[in-house]
Amino acid sequence: MNYGIDYLQRLVEAVDEYEECFDEWMSTQVESDPLQSRGLLPTVWRREGVSDADIRQREVALAEVAGLAAIAVDITGARIVVQGLGALDPLSNWSTMTQPKAVFSPRDIRLTIANVKGRLEALIRDAEAAEDSAIPVFSPANLHPIVWQAAAPQWTIHEYRIAISEAATALTNYWREKLHRLDVDGTQFWQQSLSPTPPTLGNPKIVWPGDDRDKTKKSMKNGLPSLATSLKDLAVGMALTSRNVSAHAQRLLTEQEAMEQLAAYSFLARLLDMCEVQFAEGDER
Repeated sequence: MNYGIDYLQRLVEAVDEYEECFDEWMSTQVESDPLQSRGLLPTVWRREGVSDADIRQREVALAEVAGLAAIAVDITGARIVVQGLGALDPLSNWSTMTQPKAVFSPRDIRLTIANVKGRLEALIRDAEAAEDSAIPVFSPANLHPIVWQAAAPQWTIHEYRIAISEAATALTNYWREKLHRLDVDGTQFWQQSLSPTPPTLGNPKIVWPGDDRDKTKKSMKNGLPSLATSLKDLAVGMALTSRNVSAHAQRLLTEQEAMEQLAAYSFLARLLDMCEVQFAEGDER
């Protein structure tokens, strides 16, 4: 699905409305120094002399507009990665600033608003340009969310080589964390975790589901290799041919080249989503 100009402009308006409601709510709060309070205390607290009714009214208004603004965050991939919690949407989680151990500050909200607006503007420009072309437009925003959210910050400023590297790293790290395999690098991780051998202690496996006798999974005589082997070869091949080149080569990628590589990572990500994780007996992780 490609996003129309009208829809993207409505999202911009929604973010503008969110920003206005957020500023009104912040007028009832005292903003702390994030460096002093982050991780221990709330990053905002109630301003002295403000009534409960006034706070409730502005909270409800902000909560109502946060829903549509959150869609804009999803489309643009403007989430913030929080250690131990993953990629979070600051605009939806504004209320957590009032709680102990707040992970966001008002500064995070304001920067995310600006970030989302900038990325929406880039998408609007792309959509406007596409209207003049008879060729169907391929939207990277519709790729696998792990891939696009990692690539989006660099993609929208046309740093395509870095965007591919970020997407590749994000996908690898997502599965390394899921399998608790931070002890190996990306290429070794795919080689070990996708190999068609049983899991062992400390080495769980990503396994294509289904019966081993299924011919789409088990190798046919003089025919295709097993799907498990093919999936491992695909992941390792992407790491060696795309990720390493994107991370180390200095040649700039064109948008078309980057789009093709990003689509390949999205395809790999969706295949992996269809797999199961198997741990060895006694592996408590």
